[in-house]
Amino acid sequence: MTDRSHHGRQRRRTLGLLSAAVLGASLPAALPQARAAQAAALRELRIGYQKYGTLTLLKGRATLEPRLAAAGIAVKWTEFPAGPALLEGLNVGSIDFGTVGEAPPIFAQAAGAALVYVGNEPPAPGAEAIVVPKTSALRSLADLKGRKIALNKGSNVHYLLVKALEKAGIAYRDIQPVYLAPADARAAFERGAVDAWAIWDPFLAAAEKQLGARVLADGRGLVANHQFYLSSRGFAERHPDVVRILIDELARVDEWGRGHPQEVAAILAAQTGLPPDVVGLAAQRYAYGVQPVTPQVLAEQQKIADAFHGLKLIPKPIVVRDAQPPAALLAKE
Repeated sequence: MTDRSHHGRQRRRTLGLLSAAVLGASLPAALPQARAAQAAALRELRIGYQKYGTLTLLKGRATLEPRLAAAGIAVKWTEFPAGPALLEGLNVGSIDFGTVGEAPPIFAQAAGAALVYVGNEPPAPGAEAIVVPKTSALRSLADLKGRKIALNKGSNVHYLLVKALEKAGIAYRDIQPVYLAPADARAAFERGAVDAWAIWDPFLAAAEKQLGARVLADGRGLVANHQFYLSSRGFAERHPDVVRILIDELARVDEWGRGHPQEVAAILAAQTGLPPDVVGLAAQRYAYGVQPVTPQVLAEQQKIADAFHGLKLIPKPIVVRDAQPPAALLAKE
C-alpha cells in the first residue's frame, strides 16, 4: 500500500469517526433542515491559534473561509501567546475553538472551564524541549537540581519538566520554576537570568537557530505532546456541524502539509513572521493526522491531571472524561 493510499484511508477513517457527513458540500446543503436554522444563527466563528501547528497552517491556506461563507458565517482569527491564555479566552467566551498542548486543558478544567476535546494530532514529542545556553555547564537533567528554569505555567512543557525531573530523580520542589510567557522567557534566557528554558516550537526552533541553544532533553521517551483541538461545550453542542467542518478542513490541510514541507514552511513564515529556517525546523517536528479523541488519549490526559494534582499544581482532582466530546458532535446525521 502506498503512503498516499494509507493517508487517504486514515483521513477517511477520521472523518467517518467524526461523522463528517458534510464532506465536500456547502454548509446549507449538508446540514439537516432541523439544524440549518440553528446554524444559520451563527454569523461568526471565532478561532484562537498560536504560532504553531495545523491551525496556523489552515489560517494561512484560507480554505475554511469559503466553506463557511456559503452559510453566511465569517471567520475571525485571534492569536494567543500560549495555551493557558487561549483557553482563558475560550472560558470567558471571546473565542469558540482553539488548539493547545497537553497541560492547558488540565489547568482550565481544574479552574472550572466548560470545555470539550474535539480532536487531536498524533504525538510530537520532539517539538518541545528543555534547552540551556550554548556555553552552559549543564550537561544532563541531573544538573537541573537547584536551578532556575523558565517555563509558561500550565503549558505543554510544564508536564515535560515534571517528567524530566522525575526521570532524573529530582523533586519538583528542588528546582526554581520561573513562570514566564515565551517572549519574556526568551529575554530572561538571553540575559542569563535563568539556567534553562522549557519551551515548544517554533520558539524552540528559534532558540536553536538564533541563540545556539543546546537541547538538554526533548519530549522523546518522556511525553507524548499531543496537539489538542478544543471548543466551549456550549458551542460544540449548539453547532456540531460547524465543528465537524473545522475538523474536516484540518484533516485536509494535514494531508496536504505532509507532502509539501517547503510550502508549509513558507506559509508558516508568512503567518508567524519568523524566518524560514526557523519554521522549517519546527515543521520537521510536526505530527500530521487529526484524529478523534479516544479513551486511550483521555486516559493519558488523566495521568497528567493526577500528576499535577499530586504536585499541588492544580487545586483539585479532575475527571478528564468529563470534557469528552458531546453526543451531538459524535451523532450520525
